[in-house]
Order: sequence, then structure tokens, then C-alpha cells
Amino acid sequence: MPSDKSGGNQNSGPITPLHGAITKPKSRACFAEERGLIEGNLQYGIESGKFFPETDGKLADPYAPDDVRNIPPPVDGKIASGERPAATYLDRTDVDWDKHDVTSGKAFDFVWSFSARHKYRRFNYFITKEGWDPKAPLARAQFEPEPLATFLNERKPYWSFPDEEMWPAQPTIHTLQLPERQGYHVLLGVWEIAETDKAFYQVVDLNFFGS
Repeated sequence: MPSDKSGGNQNSGPITPLHGAITKPKSRACFAEERGLIEGNLQYGIESGKFFPETDGKLADPYAPDDVRNIPPPVDGKIASGERPAATYLDRTDVDWDKHDVTSGKAFDFVWSFSARHKYRRFNYFITKEGWDPKAPLARAQFEPEPLATFLNERKPYWSFPDEEMWPAQPTIHTLQLPERQGYHVLLGVWEIAETDKAFYQVVDLNFFGS
């Protein structure tokens, strides 16, 4: 079972430059920012519509229908960039991405750091299917249809709670039980916000070894 070590703890607006990223292990966006391949601090702003893998907008949250409805999530082929024009490098398929070695079937910690905190609803994690094609653009069909793990904020409606009770901890650490895999796979972390129509997208490139 996934473990959340984040502790206890208006409406839709324009996309803004800074918010949250998976910093340990470093996401694809973090590596790209360090090397000047995307603009500074953009790793915290890979922001698009929430409720991936849905494709439509104006959807209500099934758990918290009073949350702000979504705009469409990123289209296939632009998942890693969140459709941000300044982050299109992250969608390339001709790059040998930096990969983190992990052990198949074992627990592993993923750490989110935040430059701005929001009243959030959940974190979802998705993993690519066995036999996925690394040379093809990242698309919904490449990922398992159900999240590998979900960390839900059960407080609702979001506006009735103080900010501190709806914010994620700084940092937020999630322990995931990794699936049985071999070789290169992609993990997608999605931080969904209750008080806006958006989510933050982070791709982490993993190299699985035998358990």
C-alpha cells in the first residue's frame, strides 16, 4: 500500500510559472532545467488541466464535486510538457533521458518540493505498461489505465478548511510500491489542485532491475 509522509496538515486563473516538482529522484523537467534546456524554474510550472487520463474539460471531481471543474488535460504527445510551449523539449523521443535505477517490486520514495502551495485534492501516479514503446510519444495508451497509487486529501469542501489543512507539506514524500517491471519505464506524477482547474505534471524516467 502506498505511504504518504506529507503530514497533516479563488477559482480558475491563468497558468503561473512556479508551483511544484518531483525533486527526488529528479524529474525529467528538473534535469532539463539544470542543463538550460528549459527556462529557469519551469520545472515547477508544468501545469495543465487536471483529471488525467481524461481528455475533456469542465468535468467535476468525482470525490469532491464542489472543487473547481477542470480544463482539458494535456493531449497525447505533450504529457511531459503539460502543453507548455517553453517545455516542449520534455516531449522529445530522441533524447537519452537520465534514468534512476530502481528495484522491481520494491518500495521507493518520491519527493515533491513546492515554490507555491495550493489547496490540493490528490496526487496520482501512473506507470507505463509492460511492452510500451519508448520511441513513441508519451500517450495515454502507453500508461496503465489506473493509477499505480493515489494520495487523496479527504477534506471537503476545500473552502471550508484553513489553507494549512489543505496544503501539502513542504516537502511531501510518497512511498510507492513499484510494480514488477524490467528495463526503462516512465512514471508520471500528477498533483491535482482543488481550488483551480489545473494540475502539475512530472515525468520521472526509471530503469528497473530485478527484485
